[in-house]
Amino acid sequence: MSLEAKVRETIHKYNMLSYGDAVIVAVSGGPDSVALLHLLSPLKEELSLRLEVAHLQHGIRGEEARQDALFVADMAERLNLPFHLKEVNLPGMRTEKGRGNIEAMAREERYRFLVTVAEECGAHKVATAHTRDDQVETFLMWLLRGSGRRGLGGMPPLRRLISTKVGALERPLLVRPLIEISREEIISYLTAEDLDSRTDQTNLDPGPLRNWIRFRLLPQLRQRMDRHLDERLAHLADLLREEEEILQRMARERLQRVMRGEDLMREYLLQEGKAMQRRLMRLWFEATLGDLRGISFDHVEEALRLIAEGPPQGRLSIPRGWNLVRDYDTVRLEKRRQKRKPVCYTYTLPRQGELVICEAGVKIQTSRAFFVPDVRPLDSLEALFDLAFLPETLTVRNFRNGDRFQPLGMQGHKKVKDLFIEKKVPLSVRATLPLLLAGGEILWIPRYGRSEVAKVGAETKEVLKVKLVVYNGKAIL
Repeated sequence: MSLEAKVRETIHKYNMLSYGDAVIVAVSGGPDSVALLHLLSPLKEELSLRLEVAHLQHGIRGEEARQDALFVADMAERLNLPFHLKEVNLPGMRTEKGRGNIEAMAREERYRFLVTVAEECGAHKVATAHTRDDQVETFLMWLLRGSGRRGLGGMPPLRRLISTKVGALERPLLVRPLIEISREEIISYLTAEDLDSRTDQTNLDPGPLRNWIRFRLLPQLRQRMDRHLDERLAHLADLLREEEEILQRMARERLQRVMRGEDLMREYLLQEGKAMQRRLMRLWFEATLGDLRGISFDHVEEALRLIAEGPPQGRLSIPRGWNLVRDYDTVRLEKRRQKRKPVCYTYTLPRQGELVICEAGVKIQTSRAFFVPDVRPLDSLEALFDLAFLPETLTVRNFRNGDRFQPLGMQGHKKVKDLFIEKKVPLSVRATLPLLLAGGEILWIPRYGRSEVAKVGAETKEVLKVKLVVYNGKAIL
């Protein structure tokens, strides 16, 4: 089968191009991209394609890089194709940042440029010249770095690029028509077609990991194994990528079952197997943080350890200024803030009226009424007290260390802190939850307990009705 036929087969197999597509072709001037452009050109009339050429000059190799740009511009002109050029100064950009991997920066700038050109030209496809050799090198590179299936899947034939436009409804699609073609086939094609190309001397440096794999490791592996090694490794990457897609789809479905709002529910998470737990944690991190930059395997493992074995209320610092917080069976992510002075408040409660407590985001409503034996509080946010046993002044304040109260039906007193622990009250709730007091005696802890003091009985004639209400949608309850 000819190379042209193999490329057509790959394009058809993955539905890379459709009739009337506008395609931005990334051309560096190297053998692979030159071959790509000339292999796509015959399809221009057949599929009514609009091809445009894009070239990014990184500013790394001086005059040699400028000659590359001129070479690509001349080739585009000979093929009667529009040409887009952008020059950047990557060494200068890295100096400004003070750090950064220049290869990663180059890749990021290249894709940003290609997306920008595509969006400006109204093109929905971007074609790059990644070959099967690139796929094998990528597989081995991630394998040596200890990657999971996601990395070992290598480069997908198709993937959506990140738009430069905020809220864009459609993102350009990256296509790789040469992903099943070997570099050896590319060189043979260029020779047969008498096509020139440029050589980037930095690609010959065996220092970078990819180049070391290309020039040192792979030749030895091919010699030790057989000539079909690359084909088998590329096939393995395809299998792992396809399996990864299925596993991720399963994980996304299960994530909905282990989440409540934006929080994770510990009980449901721990019902999953360890491998699925890792996937769910990564998906949750990605959904909350926007991406997984800085989140490593160790961070996921530490998070799972805290959730499974850590204290009921604990926290873990994770990259980019976030904390993972466990509050009993709820796990959430919150932005790290400077430590603030603990909230401390005390208010006098009116016998008839309303008290707004800004610190807790609630208000307490009070009213007096004659006692009706069959009337009971509607829920745990409402309480009734015998007015005859209440002092004139009632106060509302938040929790203090050492607080004790006499639970309804008990003879002795109990530490409020112990009640909070039993009821699994989060620390954030404990800090601002309003407590109702008569003198030094705690009468009521909304939702969690009321006191034996001033309980309603057969002799009760008049009651004080106290009700806690959310007033701004941000209550601590």
